[in-house]
Amino acid sequence: MIVQRKDWYTATMPPRLLISAAHKSSGKTTISIGLCAALAQRGLRVQPFKKGPDYIDPMWLGRAAGRPCHNLDFYTMQRDEMVSLLVQQSASADITIIEGNKGLYDGLDLDGSNSNAALANLVQAPVVLVLDARGMTRGIAPLILGYQAFDKTIRIAGVILNQLGGSRHEKKLRSVIEHYTDVQVVGAVYHNPALSIEERHLGLMPSNEDDTADKKIATIRDLLKQQLDLDKIIQVAHSAPNLAATPVAPSASHNRDVRIAVVRNDAFGFYYPGDLAAMEKAGAELVFIDNIRDQSLPKVDGLFIGGGFPEARMQQLENNSTMRHAIKSAIENGLPAYAECGGLMYLSRSLSWRGETRQMAGVIAADTVMYDTPQGRGYIRMQETANHPWGNHPAESAREIAGHEFHYSGLINLDPATRFAYRILRGTGVDGHNDGIVQNNLLACYAHQRDTRNNHWAQRFVEFVRVVARHSY
Repeated sequence: MIVQRKDWYTATMPPRLLISAAHKSSGKTTISIGLCAALAQRGLRVQPFKKGPDYIDPMWLGRAAGRPCHNLDFYTMQRDEMVSLLVQQSASADITIIEGNKGLYDGLDLDGSNSNAALANLVQAPVVLVLDARGMTRGIAPLILGYQAFDKTIRIAGVILNQLGGSRHEKKLRSVIEHYTDVQVVGAVYHNPALSIEERHLGLMPSNEDDTADKKIATIRDLLKQQLDLDKIIQVAHSAPNLAATPVAPSASHNRDVRIAVVRNDAFGFYYPGDLAAMEKAGAELVFIDNIRDQSLPKVDGLFIGGGFPEARMQQLENNSTMRHAIKSAIENGLPAYAECGGLMYLSRSLSWRGETRQMAGVIAADTVMYDTPQGRGYIRMQETANHPWGNHPAESAREIAGHEFHYSGLINLDPATRFAYRILRGTGVDGHNDGIVQNNLLACYAHQRDTRNNHWAQRFVEFVRVVARHSY
């Protein structure tokens, strides 16, 4: 049921909850993955969301739920836009699971305006708190009480005790929590190495790289469904009220008049599902290609290479010289292309990691080197320069762009005459001052962009591809 108003409506939402923690690395992602899979196994349509600009956790959550996971990000989205996205994507779901990032009250700002708690308030979601209880007994009570007292507008509707040492440990904790607090325990998860997922410098190993991802999800599901009280968790989700959301004006979809190749495999998988959908809505037919295994570039009007971990597959990428040469030739002959982070690395001359150097596509006159520490990390803000190939922003868009970066690599031997599409206002980019290498019709950045109300990059790129295609025929 939808109650219409002039500039908002009240939408009947499916049950929803936000899973957070007291601090980072409490196990909430593993528990969220298992919960999504267990609820899906029950026959529920589960819609997952992830707070922040993450790619990797949403891959696992989406795979576990069987539906694409979408991001809710205060930095790149407006608040009403976040609520509207939640309402839209949850419309056909039976339950919505939102996974937070870091701790419940952690965030960039002192006032907590972009914390997990702020997100819970914004979308009026009850919170289930995952607590790493290793070494804790009576001390669990003041921890819970403190989290309740810190912000009384947040409803901590349940706790999941994680990393328990055994049944005696669980019994003690349950007794303490029942005696001192009014919070229900909705899960008690024992320490088990089988619940771990391999990690690397950006967090969990991406599910697109893990050949046994589905088996791992099933293992986590089967272990957690015995240790989580799914009925209580569903009851918590049912306690969430309806939401007032800003209606989204329908926009006309273009005919699919341009074809854009998207590189997607176990080396390149960092794509927001909303961005790909925005490209299709703007009139692009997306053709997914694999630059490790495919031997030729299909006939397309544009190319998009997202982020990922090309260093983990750099020998295979080098071995496919046919595709490397095809991509280089196409871009040098004017094919419009957009590359982010891992895509930029692939388009450079070479990639060096752990004492080994492999040849890449050689489009960009620079070499990529992997380092032991992050070279750029966190949210960024950029300003477009006159070199940007996609034309001016529409009048309603801001010239400053909010995005994020997280790269352990850097470029060396960069041509001093390199042109850049962006000036860095916050962040690192390519050289601490600039990002967005422009070469022919290529734009290659360390920055990751998100197609949002303030930055319709997907529409601009598709239109650029369309203009170039028209002039080519």
